[in-house]
Amino acid sequence: MPTLFEPLRIGAIEAPNRIVMAPLTRGRGTREHVPTPVMVEYYAQRASAGLILTEATGISQQGLGWPYAPGIWSPVQLAGWRKVTDAVHAAGGRIVSQLWHMGRIVHPSFLGGGQPVSSSATTGPGDAHTYNGKQPYAEARPLTLDEIPGVVDDYRRAARNAVAAGFDGVQVHAANGYLIDQFLRNNSNFRTDAYGGSIENRVRLLREVTRAIADEVGADRTGVRLSPNGDTQGVNDSDPEPLFVAAAAALSSIGIAHLELREPPLNGTFGKGDRPPLAPAIRRAFTGVLILNSDYDAARAQAELDAGVADAISFGRPFIANPDLPRRLAEGLPLAKDDMPTWYSQGPKGYVDYPAAK
Repeated sequence: MPTLFEPLRIGAIEAPNRIVMAPLTRGRGTREHVPTPVMVEYYAQRASAGLILTEATGISQQGLGWPYAPGIWSPVQLAGWRKVTDAVHAAGGRIVSQLWHMGRIVHPSFLGGGQPVSSSATTGPGDAHTYNGKQPYAEARPLTLDEIPGVVDDYRRAARNAVAAGFDGVQVHAANGYLIDQFLRNNSNFRTDAYGGSIENRVRLLREVTRAIADEVGADRTGVRLSPNGDTQGVNDSDPEPLFVAAAAALSSIGIAHLELREPPLNGTFGKGDRPPLAPAIRRAFTGVLILNSDYDAARAQAELDAGVADAISFGRPFIANPDLPRRLAEGLPLAKDDMPTWYSQGPKGYVDYPAAK
């Protein structure tokens, strides 16, 4: 079986190793959601990853509700991202843009007081992060049938913009309780039309978005992220295995390059009521590159490759404090610890000041 340090072809991308940098929201953009110079440095520092998956990036103002998170719908945002991709490529790296619509998790303060949208009239649990501190989520309104094609077009346009900005591909964020996940799972989707009810209907938006993007930039430059085995931001499903196996089969039929699964272990801290991983069942339904994520160390990551369940492993928090993570794993070097209070803070502290190993 391959090791973490062997190359892997991910669609159109030749990855020199199987250590993927997972998407990590860090909040270093501007209030206008434009990438900043410190982001250029941050991503270039991590170019030794087999593949970088960027932080979640808003496809539209309607879909972006996180302070200082980047977008990819305006010319100035594309210009900012071009500096990032150029720097990563100059350092020998490969980088994919993760496309994000947050759905009901967008607070009205990001929408000029407007109502967020979702699959159904539901409300996210807890409080939203806003420019004025934490505030309760507002009830979302269901997207109407005539609005959904516009959302699909927003994803298509964002994918086109990403390639124009120099990205090697895109990943659809269909996980973690955001818009597409709100359509997929039956505790947040109560629709009675073609996008609700049956598994086939609940998978429809994911399939339409992915097909549109694959047609726009190529299936070999398209990936998807799912989070199938637990409650994420109040979104869950009563019978996830048939749902996510069907979703994986639909994505496989489109021929996308990769599928990333965020599945915390049973003692993980991200989800509530986590179930045993569905990766083995999804592996049988999906023929592309399968990337597993959440709380891996080198030994557990290699075991997944040895078992044939995964083709690559994505690491999130370890990449925060270890910009040279592939080298540290290869040489058995100690891993630095990240500083949680600086995860979403502005400026370079806790962002670009973690040194490479000597």
